Amino acid sequence: MLGALEFRVWVATALLVAGYGLAGLMKGFGSVENVQSSMAWAKTSSPALIRFIGAVEVAGAIGLVLPVLTGILPWLTPLAAAGLALIQLLAIPVHVRVGDIKQSWPINLAFLGLSLYVLWARSGLFHS
Repeated sequence: MLGALEFRVWVATALLVAGYGLAGLMKGFGSVENVQSSMAWAKTSSPALIRFIGAVEVAGAIGLVLPVLTGILPWLTPLAAAGLALIQLLAIPVHVRVGDIKQSWPINLAFLGLSLYVLWARSGLFHS
């Protein structure tokens, strides 16, 4: 049975996997025109950048769960969480530049906080 802390880490991980996985699939494999019409930052971004961000988000989502579940290279999970936190840190100034920070800041901060929490928890720091 999972302890309370481990349960919370899995809930945070599931939220991140759902959010980044779905957003990444949309950006990576969906219509670039749909992404550009629905996201202010994408209007001024190249299709290649949109696809790249999507691929990185999907890879990060996979990296949050696969190493922990398989026990193979589990150190990749905190690295994936750090990468997803970096995505949010880089996204915030972009949203400020395009003027949609009021709409985007709640999700940016939520994903940043969840990513940092998973990074902290999966790094083994809570065992100290």
